[in-house]
Amino acid sequence: MQTRKSRRPPKVRVDAVASVVPAERPGPEGGKRDANRKARSSQLASAALDLMLARGVEAVTIDEIVSKAGVAKGSFYRYFRDKEDLVRALVDPIERPLREAFDRCKRTLEAQTSDATLAAAYGLFAAELAAVIFDNAALVRLYLQERRGPIEGARTPIAELARFVDRGGFELASFANQRGLTRPGDSRVSAAVVVGAAEHLAAMALAGDETLRDPSVAMEFISIILDGVRASPSVSTAERAGTNAR
Repeated sequence: MQTRKSRRPPKVRVDAVASVVPAERPGPEGGKRDANRKARSSQLASAALDLMLARGVEAVTIDEIVSKAGVAKGSFYRYFRDKEDLVRALVDPIERPLREAFDRCKRTLEAQTSDATLAAAYGLFAAELAAVIFDNAALVRLYLQERRGPIEGARTPIAELARFVDRGGFELASFANQRGLTRPGDSRVSAAVVVGAAEHLAAMALAGDETLRDPSVAMEFISIILDGVRASPSVSTAERAGTNAR
């Protein structure tokens, strides 16, 4: 008799959200109660992530989360105020390194004076983003799935992070443009192209295309982007800066 394959979505590993812990700390750090707190909050977060990936953030209820986690509903409110608080804790492990990567890239660009060093700065930035994506695959999948939703309800933390990524992409594009490192134009357009293409490639890689995880893919992506936005060598830096200032 042939065994029927289950169509249920794969279970998300608890260690994928191991850093999700509530603000309150019962018991001393490293003690038994602290360990139980971390285990229980990660159990709830893992159950929520599994359900939200399958059905979307708004469709999942707290009752379903605690049922899947195998804990009493009252326990949920010992760790999280509501579902939005849980989602905020879920995205924190990717939000913090993303903000740091954007800040580092901007500081690096401030010291760049040539096209070659511009490419190096973006190369380092791409490597940092790739590390965030593949070290937090399930969380990034949830972010990509929900990032275009409205800023309301439990989806708010994801929508806010998406707005930060869009704004950060624009700021980096605008900064390079103002320094004459890229051709004159609307930085909103170039930023939208870069962010959209990067997120699409990430989604394809996380969906199972292992070939897109090769570092050469990131370098090719950077090369294509820079070929499209880099300033023309026939125009001087002073002329480009003057054009951008108008």
